[in-house]
Amino acid sequence: MSISEISKSSETRMGKSIEAFKNNLSKIRTGRAHAGIIDHVQVEYYGSMVPVSQVAAVSVVDARTLNVQPWEKHMTSPIEKAIRESDLGLNPVALGESIRVPMPALTEERRRDLTKVVRSEGEDCKIAVRNLRRDANESFKKLLKDKEISEDDERRAQDIIQKMTDKFIAEIDTLVSTKEAEIMKV
Repeated sequence: MSISEISKSSETRMGKSIEAFKNNLSKIRTGRAHAGIIDHVQVEYYGSMVPVSQVAAVSVVDARTLNVQPWEKHMTSPIEKAIRESDLGLNPVALGESIRVPMPALTEERRRDLTKVVRSEGEDCKIAVRNLRRDANESFKKLLKDKEISEDDERRAQDIIQKMTDKFIAEIDTLVSTKEAEIMKV
């Protein structure tokens, strides 16, 4: 592998870490209803576990209410049960063939807890990015040891990876502070 291939691979993998982090952030409640909140809730459907979005249409009724409309009538009860038993603290209500999911207002204490969760997720993502930097630097050292590149090339390559790492960590910090502000906004 060449320096440019290692750099491109590292940048791609760091970008994927950021995307996974954004996906995790979208699952954290902010007090406002959005359809993505229950994306990770799994419901049993003919013997296999699938996300709610694959067995029902999820829509936002108003700022604090979701409507879940199962595509099959017999799925109403399992979907309601799956949402209730999820870690989201939601209490769905079946209304005929559809399910209403009211979003409870967040207390100050719960908001603080959620910001801690956001910071923790951000720290995990930073660790992943730093691990990718370490892997890239080890690859450069191996190329140097095998005499495929010079020491100057290795140092330049490490500088490039460090700048890339700094850029991604700054992006993570921005995402964390934005999400914290969103959570703390009453």
